[in-house]
Amino acid sequence: MLPPIAFDINGIKDKLSNQFRPWQRSFQFWVRAIDIYTGYKVFQVRVNFVKDAQKQEAMWERQHELAADKIFSMCYDLGGFFLKIAQIIGKPDLAPAAWVKRLVTLCDRAPPTPFDVVKLVLENELGQGINDVFDRFDVEPLGSASIAQVHRARLKGDTGDVVVKVQHPGIQDLMMTDIHNLQAFALYMQKTDIKFDLYSVTKEMEKQIGYEFDFTREANAMQRIRKFLYENNKKSPVLVPRVIHDMVTRRVLVMEYIDGIPIMNLGDEIAKRGINPHGKVATAAKQKILQSLTLAYGQMILKSGFFHADPHPGNILICKGSEVALLDYGQVKDLPDQLRLAYANLVLAIANGDPLRAAESYRELGIETFTKCENELQELFKLAQTMFDTKLPPGVVMLQPFSEESSIKKIAVQSFPEELFSVLRTVHLLRGLSVGLGINCSCAEQWRPFAEEALSRAGRLKGKDVKPQRQQKVK
Repeated sequence: MLPPIAFDINGIKDKLSNQFRPWQRSFQFWVRAIDIYTGYKVFQVRVNFVKDAQKQEAMWERQHELAADKIFSMCYDLGGFFLKIAQIIGKPDLAPAAWVKRLVTLCDRAPPTPFDVVKLVLENELGQGINDVFDRFDVEPLGSASIAQVHRARLKGDTGDVVVKVQHPGIQDLMMTDIHNLQAFALYMQKTDIKFDLYSVTKEMEKQIGYEFDFTREANAMQRIRKFLYENNKKSPVLVPRVIHDMVTRRVLVMEYIDGIPIMNLGDEIAKRGINPHGKVATAAKQKILQSLTLAYGQMILKSGFFHADPHPGNILICKGSEVALLDYGQVKDLPDQLRLAYANLVLAIANGDPLRAAESYRELGIETFTKCENELQELFKLAQTMFDTKLPPGVVMLQPFSEESSIKKIAVQSFPEELFSVLRTVHLLRGLSVGLGINCSCAEQWRPFAEEALSRAGRLKGKDVKPQRQQKVK
């Protein structure tokens, strides 16, 4: 039995209103973003005067460390949508090591809502006292993210535990303010430094984030994906939590508790067990984890078109026997068939190393590009690999969109379909996991059979398009 909690509702409202004032957030964002951006621009001028390559590298490392601290502080202090931004950019294949080291700690590290407020939200949403519903309810959350926090609990009369997801009060207005600021910044960046349609990307983010505030939609998505994966495999490649019926509202979601460790802690768990992190046992476990995730996403995106669109490390648990649990279905995407088939065509182009087919797929997808490169077809294919495959192109260890050698610098992406952003983000998050696990493998090659099946069912696959699969090696 939980003790009754007394609280000052007016004090809570005052505290929340001070935290969520839009003009204060906007001011803080622009001051900090301009500081980080101008810091890099001034540094780029300064580093050009240094001719020694080793000194340049050391200078860049110091600059990245300085910027990483500022980005971390901005994302942590502002919270909300900026925690999601930290998840997107804090990947080892995309960001400098200093950024990754700082930003990876922000997963599930949003400041939690006080328990007295959580209790109030729960009782208002469920229409019952918390002691009438739960035998036990952990006051300390398992984790707190940008939109909600989760608590472990046990329902009355049950023997198994559940997870209770509770939305932070007032978070929707806060995040919409953040997104609109980011959209303005994206417009500036695409006109100056990154020749990519960033604004369309942020518009799709605005739409997807808007869906996350309705937990009834999330519950339906979780059930739909669980049903699809369990029916299309002898054993589902990933575990999907079971929704507890009649315990779902727009702001509260109760689901099955799955025991496991966050994928971010996998290295520590391997070390704790005395296993060589570079040995055969650890490598086999990492390969199984990545293959399970890649298989699940290949089926969801190319066979169904309805997929979980947020596989960042905070949403992945590693369970007994290296099984993988996929959590948080707030961000899902339902691809139109035309886009799904066009993407299947691009997957085949990348898997088969076919630049001409990749160019045709870009046009079919509605990705408009412009370049004056002499080897336009090859650069476009490299851009396709960079954007839509988990395997980094030969000789590339980290994507550098600001580099003059970057494909995005050589080929301007003038128009990018908003509908495709969720696929792009998913592939990039999977690539970040791949790089983090030390496995450089191609999702396009693993997804080839699903792409072939999708195109075949649509009558678009010719005999010459089908190529034998080759076993990928773990590197």
